[in-house]
Amino acid sequence: MTKFAERLKELRMENGLSIQALARATGIGSSSICRWENEQADIKGEQLVILAKFFDVTIDYLMGLED
Repeated sequence: MTKFAERLKELRMENGLSIQALARATGIGSSSICRWENEQADIKGEQLVILAKFFDVTIDYLMGLED
């Protein structure tokens, strides 16, 4: 599992969110979130910013560039 997929799922689960709940809270499609967590698609810049702000983490953390 890529660091991004791993960290996205970890953050979602730590916050007690289903994929659908995260989708509603961020305005990102649930199918996109599912594909990212299953490494079936790559995330785009704007969506990465939305997730980083939502989870209050850096983009570098989400992408696995820092701990």
